[in-house]
Amino acid sequence: MTAPVLLWLHRELRLADNPLFAHNAGRRLVVTYVLDDETPGAWKPGGAARWWLHHSLGRLAASLAAIGGRLVLRRGPVATVIPEVAAQIGATEVHAGETAEPWLRRAQASVAATPGLTLTLHRTRLLFHPGDIRTGGGSPYGVFTPFARACLARGLPAPPESAPKRLVAGPQVASERLADWRLLPATPDWAGGLREAWEPGEAGAQKRLARFLGQALDGYGERRNQPGAEGTSRLSPHLAWGEISPAQAWLAAEAAGGNGLRAWVHELLWREFAAHLLWHHPHMAEKPLRPVFARMPWRDDPAALAAWRKGETGIGIVDAGMRELWHTGWMHNRVRMVVASFLVKHLLLPWQAGEAWFWDTLVDADLATNAASWQWVAGSGVDAAPYFRIFNPDLQAAKFDPDGAYVRRWSGAKRPPIVDLAAGRARALAAFRALGEPAP
Repeated sequence: MTAPVLLWLHRELRLADNPLFAHNAGRRLVVTYVLDDETPGAWKPGGAARWWLHHSLGRLAASLAAIGGRLVLRRGPVATVIPEVAAQIGATEVHAGETAEPWLRRAQASVAATPGLTLTLHRTRLLFHPGDIRTGGGSPYGVFTPFARACLARGLPAPPESAPKRLVAGPQVASERLADWRLLPATPDWAGGLREAWEPGEAGAQKRLARFLGQALDGYGERRNQPGAEGTSRLSPHLAWGEISPAQAWLAAEAAGGNGLRAWVHELLWREFAAHLLWHHPHMAEKPLRPVFARMPWRDDPAALAAWRKGETGIGIVDAGMRELWHTGWMHNRVRMVVASFLVKHLLLPWQAGEAWFWDTLVDADLATNAASWQWVAGSGVDAAPYFRIFNPDLQAAKFDPDGAYVRRWSGAKRPPIVDLAAGRARALAAFRALGEPAP
């Protein structure tokens, strides 16, 4: 009898169009997920992400059981746990998904160095390997537009693979109980809004995609900036957890057609660009990509940060966005830019503080996208908004929420603003210019 194969899942929590299953069709498989809260440098899932992970793993386990498989759950440092499970089942092959996350890349390298064990990596979450897209001179890209152009020049992705109809189960091995991981909130239970807003899992991803293609893809280029309208796909958490592949989403959109197609494909390619940046700049989640920003005179103001987190700044669209985030685990992308600009520019608080809060409260928290987006707003990224681009939140609300529906829904009671917008803008411009940034 041939040795079993160990499939190591991380953020590819689906059966369809998953190379881990397609590549190993007909082989004896043991499928495992490891919750790693211990490896130094690991960005362990935040509170909202843990809620999502609980439900996604439960639904994946049910899908696997329906076709003869089983999901083995283990907790601990992945670099230790994966070789242990492989030894317990007698596997010499481990298959896993490629990643741009630095801590996980290090863990994968450790597994690959285990004597008697071969690690094979597959592209499971992205359209391209994050290190593959290069300029004509062979360098990594630092600007999104030419990067996207290079991606589009490669043509459409290959047709998605179907989900396996039957799995050949490998040896039985001990599994922990999902409930024992305590991924769900206890007391108080703050997840009611998440339950109302989302259906985690592969089936939920397909429903969300179908709804978007049927209602919002046509006209997406205009409606995507209107937070009061259902104009975006809301697929980001499903993509972040790998419950749907970007190839599945792209090709389904191509088949549906509509004048918003190209704009939406560029949103998929921004995810690719963020992974590309993290691959080439492993420190991106902690340090500015432009070294001069290490000298930025950020303020230390816990009260202002707390007001921003709670949606109590007195600025309508900022408070609306932060309350939508707390209630649903998600925020409209236009509003994300506005609240981020307000934090780092009007309040002059470090982008890392905003990145950390988003990491803890977003169901779609993705290390590369979160870090790249915050650095873009802060002006510290390689392809960033210029420092003097400071969103005026009142003007943004007037432009993109002209009837005030979004702000009325989420902003709560009116409060005095914690900062004068003109004074905050002037303070930010002075701080940026002190770094030696040229005047506009």
